[in-house]
Amino acid sequence: MERHIERLSWDPDRLAEHQGERLRALLASAVERSPFHACRLAGIDVERFELNQLAELPVMSKAQMMASFDELLCDRRLTRARVERQLAASAHEPSLLYDEYVCLVSGGSSGLRGIFVQTVDEYIEFAASILRRAMARVIAAGGPPPDGLPIGIVAAASPVHSSGFAAAVARGYPVRMTSAPATLPLDELVRRLNNAQPPVLLAHTSALELLAGEQRVGHLQIAPRTITAMSELLTDEARAVIELGFCVPLVNQFVSTEGLVGHSEPGEAALSFATDMCIVELVDAENRPTAPGQASAKVLITNLHNHTQPLIRYELTDRFICHSTAHDPYLCATVDGRADDVFRYGNVAVDPLVIRTVMVREPAALEYQVRQTDHGIDVAVVADGELNRAALAASLRRSLQEAGLPEPRVHVHAVADIARHPETGKARRFIPL
Repeated sequence: MERHIERLSWDPDRLAEHQGERLRALLASAVERSPFHACRLAGIDVERFELNQLAELPVMSKAQMMASFDELLCDRRLTRARVERQLAASAHEPSLLYDEYVCLVSGGSSGLRGIFVQTVDEYIEFAASILRRAMARVIAAGGPPPDGLPIGIVAAASPVHSSGFAAAVARGYPVRMTSAPATLPLDELVRRLNNAQPPVLLAHTSALELLAGEQRVGHLQIAPRTITAMSELLTDEARAVIELGFCVPLVNQFVSTEGLVGHSEPGEAALSFATDMCIVELVDAENRPTAPGQASAKVLITNLHNHTQPLIRYELTDRFICHSTAHDPYLCATVDGRADDVFRYGNVAVDPLVIRTVMVREPAALEYQVRQTDHGIDVAVVADGELNRAALAASLRRSLQEAGLPEPRVHVHAVADIARHPETGKARRFIPL
């Protein structure tokens, strides 16, 4: 942790030197140990490879990774079948494959499933990049308690998911997590958090919105000094609801199981990404760099710390907007949602913002989920008070028409709750066909 916190003060030149060294080490390992990369990277001069040459390397997708899983991994004992058996055996209690490897899964709630393997040491590097900014603040304030900083975490129920694994194993110094899985009923989440009284709270964004409502009406009675939203897009509207409920400036956190980590300062929108751990390229649909201030179609990450499963120019469908200046050593960006949340009707593309701008004006809409239909949308709403479904549907139709969709069909219906993934507890807001 001390070494990771020291990196936060690096200048751009020191960061670039580190990235170049780690990139060459990654490429050398991948070419030597991964048949998948030995073929794709044939002919490159690993020892003389420079950062500015990265765009010359091929891009890899999650579909390619999963199709070539056995050839990609750098330990010949690791096969998809063997890792799948390990994941099945670890659904409720965390365990290591061959007493050496952490096996995690992601994407089951929002798209193509991905499997990720790393050594314990590689996972510790990843975990340190998640914790280091918060720990730097704690150390500056006097350091964590001798038995570790207590953290309440509302996240995945199963340890095969990244947040569930962290909640299951982080039980000592420097952090001691108390898990309240997001899949639990709301009243049970409230009970567990009331009992734990965590000074630090991490939770899925949608769960924090619900908990903020429980805090306002007095069912939840906790006083966290720090609250972090994670795993789901944090909109301005969600931030306002959460900060109103807890009276604490919110930290926004981005963590992908692939290894990319970003944090905002309390109350701030832009995130600083750990580009000493993952090189990040913001690109358009044709993999060309996007300009600062322009939303990317996706990002390409090169994970510098995982040599077990080398991810080199790997596609994430998250859309970033760069806010970095020449003086920022680390990437400074906001997350603008996921490219696969866009609803496409032939040649017409409807951005989720078209729908969000209407939903945020509906005071009775506590939570909602939007499913694309052949000619419009189906909207499930958890209502707090009386919901005028006809008026809301009319507003949504107008917004869709203005976005270019002719004669949209909109169905709005009230529900008791929004379905969540049974393991991660995530609630996907927009579900395309």
